[in-house]
Amino acid sequence: MSTPSPALPVGAHVEQTDPVAEAVARQTTLVQFFLGDPQGYKGPEIRFEGGAAALRTAAAEAGVDLYVHAPYVVNVATTNNRIRIPSRKLLQQHMDAAAEIGAKGLVVHGGHVGKDDDPAVGFDNWRKAIEATDLKIPLLIENTAGGDNAMARHLDRIAGVWDAVSSAEGADRVGFCLDTCHAWAGGIELGDAVERIRAITGRIDLVHANDSRDAFDSGADRHANFGQGHLPPDEFAAVVREAGAPVICETPGGAAEHAADFAWLRERL
Repeated sequence: MSTPSPALPVGAHVEQTDPVAEAVARQTTLVQFFLGDPQGYKGPEIRFEGGAAALRTAAAEAGVDLYVHAPYVVNVATTNNRIRIPSRKLLQQHMDAAAEIGAKGLVVHGGHVGKDDDPAVGFDNWRKAIEATDLKIPLLIENTAGGDNAMARHLDRIAGVWDAVSSAEGADRVGFCLDTCHAWAGGIELGDAVERIRAITGRIDLVHANDSRDAFDSGADRHANFGQGHLPPDEFAAVVREAGAPVICETPGGAAEHAADFAWLRERL
């Protein structure tokens, strides 16, 4: 059995009330969580007792790195003003809150445009969003699993987003989050996924390590615990190993299930 290097920590997405305690329960040094409602526009909410400053201090004292996942409703690419404008506002609010707790990054989905829209408009909307946002910490754009009009499902669309974002002021604070379930379900072959994504983005800053309940190119975003889904185990582990970035497991269950996933992965790294 090999042990992952200290440079490749493995953690999990956890409940947001006390993420530091959740990290301790999993014997890990990094966790990801939402700040508030992942399906709503209400704005971030810090549920940790004592608020943002207390969470920042507790995480630092425990040696735990924090990552925040932006709400699923954020879609800065869309041509629909009633979605895009509130999405930009919500993204800034979560950026501010994530910075306040000392998070290492804010993860956001790539979003999508309408079926009759030119993808180029969505790419440019991403550029505008980057320029309009005060990026206090790294913003990590995540590939997504479904939708023919998604901005970050297929490699050519990811390239379009990246070309647009790269020309924006603030591009140096934009990174990439690779989700293994999303890649598989979205139709990206795992065998050379890291190489091809790095050729586009030049970087992978975070890995969402998830098995998939559904078949290749299904477009379905349904995560499974490691070894219980459709991802070929060796290819799955190779993606994590080759990416060489911090790992967050967004798999079902609590501390016991996540510990089992950590062990499964570490045996193969």
